[in-house]
Amino acid sequence: MQEPSITEELIAAHGIKPDEYERILQIIGREPTFTELGIFSAMWNEHCSYKSSKIHLRKLPTKGPQVICGPGENAGVVDIGDGQAVIFKMESHNHPSYIEPYQGAATGVGGILRDVFTMGARPIAAMNALSFGEKDHPKTRQLVHGVVEGVGGYGNCFGVPTVGGEVRFHPAYNGNCLVNAFAAGLADTDSIFYSAASGVGRPVVYLGAKTGRDGVGGATMASAEFDETIEEKRPTVQVGDPFTEKRLMEACLELMQTGAVISIQDMGAAGLTCSAVEMGDKGNLGVRLDLEKVPVREKNMTAYEMMLSESQERMLMVLDPAKEAEAKAVFDKWDLDFAIVGETIAEDRFLIVLNGEVKADLPLKALSGTAPEYDRPWVATPAAAPLADVPGVDPIDGLKALLSSPNYCSREWVYEQYDSQVMADTVRIPGFGAGVIRVHGTDKKLAFTSDVTPRYVRANPVEGGKQAVAEAYRNLVSVGARPLATTDNMNFGNPEKPEIMGQFVGAIDGIGAACLALDTPIVSGNVSLYNETDGEPILPTPTIGAVGLIAAGEEPILGYARDGHIALLVGETKGHLGQSALLAEVFNREEGDAPAVDLDAERRNGEFILANRDLIRSCCDLSDGGLAMAAFEMAEASGVGVHIDAADTPTLFGEDQARYLIACNFDAAEALMSAASAAGVTLATVGKFTGDTVRFGGSEAPLTELAAAYRGSFGAYFG
Repeated sequence: MQEPSITEELIAAHGIKPDEYERILQIIGREPTFTELGIFSAMWNEHCSYKSSKIHLRKLPTKGPQVICGPGENAGVVDIGDGQAVIFKMESHNHPSYIEPYQGAATGVGGILRDVFTMGARPIAAMNALSFGEKDHPKTRQLVHGVVEGVGGYGNCFGVPTVGGEVRFHPAYNGNCLVNAFAAGLADTDSIFYSAASGVGRPVVYLGAKTGRDGVGGATMASAEFDETIEEKRPTVQVGDPFTEKRLMEACLELMQTGAVISIQDMGAAGLTCSAVEMGDKGNLGVRLDLEKVPVREKNMTAYEMMLSESQERMLMVLDPAKEAEAKAVFDKWDLDFAIVGETIAEDRFLIVLNGEVKADLPLKALSGTAPEYDRPWVATPAAAPLADVPGVDPIDGLKALLSSPNYCSREWVYEQYDSQVMADTVRIPGFGAGVIRVHGTDKKLAFTSDVTPRYVRANPVEGGKQAVAEAYRNLVSVGARPLATTDNMNFGNPEKPEIMGQFVGAIDGIGAACLALDTPIVSGNVSLYNETDGEPILPTPTIGAVGLIAAGEEPILGYARDGHIALLVGETKGHLGQSALLAEVFNREEGDAPAVDLDAERRNGEFILANRDLIRSCCDLSDGGLAMAAFEMAEASGVGVHIDAADTPTLFGEDQARYLIACNFDAAEALMSAASAAGVTLATVGKFTGDTVRFGGSEAPLTELAAAYRGSFGAYFG
């Protein structure tokens, strides 16, 4: 088949800027072939090269005594003691999910699961963080249904419990929803597999499903803004098959036990191209691929299509040649393709051959290690104007507005479509606080959470970045878990706009400061830029996924409030209403500054909770909706009323940070007061759990009435 000639239009269609094309000409000393242009496009786009973000990501803290492997591999690896490690990462599938919601979300889940089991870990938990446009937008309902069904359809069939996540709605996501998928797995610390190839002349093996034309150019599409041509991008979305992926996982984990695997990499963004280049680059080797040996499911596929296909459920591996027969037998048993498609070579070359014809011959290092790196111009987000007066509201009216909003009502309609109990190790299902999973066969438990408050980040990227980490930290502490480490998913608009780049830089600074102060290094992550449609950017949404450990012998904090329990508030209340949930939902105002985050107070108050876990019956961190929402959520989960003494709007709905609400018996409350005084922690009695009403000062309503609105609102909007 005749390859098209290289024109300015073709170069632009591949997302390559004129100066980048000049750089390609300098590197290879000639005009690239069509296949080579596609390979450069795939490897140099934002999604694969992080060319706009690398310079700032390097500022993040990534090391610690608990960290076995930080960013740069398929996922981060963290020690949990006893020769075991938790392996986890979060990634975006935003653009594909907007174009084709079911398959976009499903393959996002499939991709993140592969990142985890590629490293030798059996997945034990999944989460997702979803951002949609306003509830009445004509596309929102279709997106919500498609994405939720896609997440559930893949995860449930694969057989991994979904234990947490978040869902938000805001007009800024009308033209660009966000689907961030998280997965975590368990492995022995002496059985972790990495992607760096080693040894010259070793076979490069293709594993898994066959290659088709689905997803060709997907990574390039993910690195561009949307416009009116969006429907034309539908073929760039991959199609997932969770049952094939389940077999692929079992085959890979079985193969890893044989000692045959030298290195292994999943085929995600940019498919065969990215996986082969990354393996070669990390191992300082070249790679030759003979594409006629690639298992395909469509006729007459070109080299370009095979190299850029993002067909799902595929792996690339470098194999010990002595164990080839043993390895093939494993994949034959699981009815999966096993094909030797090339070999490692000593030269710095990426050599692509189809039926004896050279389709690409490029310096491999130039594709990966020396991809462009930009220090893009940025301007700091201006300080927010002071918040004008916020009128007082009847506290029950304010609470009703929040708990019936699609942003703060129960997500039951969503998480009941996910299997949260498969594998039978789930200790806490979604719905109230962080998800908790038992480490099978041990007395240890792992806790998982995902957090960010985008309106804070837009108002003040530095404080908003800090707050995302701090809230994740508090969510883990609230269930009695010591926070271990974090992963990030940096969702932003067009980095070529200085104000967007300024949001990114500010958020990185805030995240880095918080991770350092709270000892939760970033061990993996993902950057998703160009989340814009017709020039309208999303809210800056740097999602933080966090993992915590409840060690053997430690009790989790998973109880419920009971009639007669005292309500204690940890942390200082100043009544910060800027960018608050109340301001947005009741007054339709997004004004003022984000709440300040005192990282010393976060650490001090968190340590206080963990040190006194035996005295605490139930615990909830304060975030959106402040004390009022936390008190209601604890009461609703426990089936008992709550009476809070305060009635004023700032005390009830302010969103000051570093705060927790505790339920405990009277004797424990006295002991906690004494311990707080010794630790320099602010602790106050704010009311009690009793009866069957929610009362703030003199305003009250039946708990059953409020609970019905809280549990029924999401289904009423989208059911």
